Amino acid sequence: MLKGFLGKQGEDEAALFLRKQGYRIVARNVRTALGELDIVAHQHGVVCFVEVRTRRGKDSEVQALESVDERKQRRLSRLALAYLKENHLLGRKARFDVVSVSYVPTGRHIFLIKNAFDVCEKYN
Repeated sequence: MLKGFLGKQGEDEAALFLRKQGYRIVARNVRTALGELDIVAHQHGVVCFVEVRTRRGKDSEVQALESVDERKQRRLSRLALAYLKENHLLGRKARFDVVSVSYVPTGRHIFLIKNAFDVCEKYN
């Protein structure tokens, strides 16, 4: 599925923000049969799987963060495990971060939640 302009712009801004926070981006838009990982990065020896949520309008930050529901967390957990296996990184520490990029009338807000959720072990 192709991302719209807003989603691509949000991911670009999130990647720039993460670099400024000390993340080293190693992959973007990693596509597999299971879905897509927005950003894979390393920070202080930890593999970070970053989900980027971009929204426009009032309360968009809250909506973006709430959109990473249990179903999305299960999907990201499966994708992350596949990525770690494929790249021989199973022994490395890993976490899930969420970046919200919100466009509101007063400008752009970027909010990062490190370690936003634990691995969902229930994959169904």
